Amino acid sequence: MSITNFSTGADLSQHGVPLTKVTMPALAEMKRQGKPISALTAYDYATARLVDEAGIDLVLVGDSLAMVVLGHENTLAVTVDEMLHHTRAVRRAARRALVVADMPFGSYHGSIDAGVANAVRFVKEAGAEAVKIEGPRTELVRALTEAEIPVVGHLGLTPQSVHRMGGFRVQARTDDAIRRLKAGARALERAGAGAIVLEGIPREVAAAITAELAIPTIGIGAGPDCDGQILVFHDLVNLSFAPAAKFVRRYGDAAALFHSAIERYREDVEHRTFPSDRESYHLPAETHPPADRDDADAVVNRDALQDLGEFGRD
Repeated sequence: MSITNFSTGADLSQHGVPLTKVTMPALAEMKRQGKPISALTAYDYATARLVDEAGIDLVLVGDSLAMVVLGHENTLAVTVDEMLHHTRAVRRAARRALVVADMPFGSYHGSIDAGVANAVRFVKEAGAEAVKIEGPRTELVRALTEAEIPVVGHLGLTPQSVHRMGGFRVQARTDDAIRRLKAGARALERAGAGAIVLEGIPREVAAAITAELAIPTIGIGAGPDCDGQILVFHDLVNLSFAPAAKFVRRYGDAAALFHSAIERYREDVEHRTFPSDRESYHLPAETHPPADRDDADAVVNRDALQDLGEFGRD
């Protein structure tokens, strides 16, 4: 199993998380051992740190941020620069999890050379440890593998193909579509993909593909028989402001928590109960200067500055 021990960074052991770095070869070993792979999306430092400290194996900086973070109606609008920005933030937080970056629509749909160049940016500029691309693009996967860039494939319901598919619809429901999907998965494996996300397909089809491949499959709306599962962070905690898809299980209600906290804060401000005297800083009583003094102590109180220094420590 290919792992690297941490020498610096957050002490994840206090959360009961093994201090070993997850790598692409480690995911393959998890499949061989029959150990399920946990994966979640994250888009910023705070959520990535929570996900990593919880022991999630793979963090995907998904182009779903176009919808759940930036408010677009689909994933197509997000740019390479926006994805790089968010990937950098996630990488700063993730100590153990494998960080995978989604390559956004348009970043690999032209020439192979352009696709490789954009993938290099994610690794070199943002610290991604793998990139994810949608569709059976075997030539690109082969080129990325030769360029030493690990690749996660993505088949089934591919959100960047929303217009061609006519919406977010379950895929692989006919014999011909199933054959194409299986062929695409085998082709991606031969081209060098290290794992494949299977989205929005019947459980039986995902199970058959998972059994055929030596590389891990990670399901989202593909049933429980994949080697791992992934969900969008905002769906998991009810921050997506949309009805949940059939495959989503909500494990918390952050929207209700945040709404309650924000409402209580507003009410306290309106009633002048925040901040309280205990939440305010004071000059030490014994150092209050006489009102008629005109020296440095009448302008600046050194003790008060030291107290306020809590805000501005370097």
